[in-house]
Amino acid sequence: MERLFDNLNPARLPGRAIGRKRRRGHKMVAMETPRYRCDNCGNKTRFDVVGTESFKAFYHYSLGGELTIESREVTDFKVESVTCRWCGSTKAIVDDAAAEAEA
Repeated sequence: MERLFDNLNPARLPGRAIGRKRRRGHKMVAMETPRYRCDNCGNKTRFDVVGTESFKAFYHYSLGGELTIESREVTDFKVESVTCRWCGSTKAIVDDAAAEAEA
């Protein structure tokens, strides 16, 4: 399954100028996304995902020192751990999308 992720989500960008609606350099990136399922309790909707991301960004500082991130592109993302929000399991998490691809 392929989904589009907005790499300029203002909630994820520290120092992002509030109230500005500049969209120059805005990119949507297609990424393969996992579809997690917990074999322990059957949960398919709530997971805590911890990951490390590498990105390339254009930082624009005003003369007053205010930072605006005008473009940001994720170059790599690695999942460190996935925890089920319902039962707290980390060992029983299965990627349903990968299982469907193998079948």
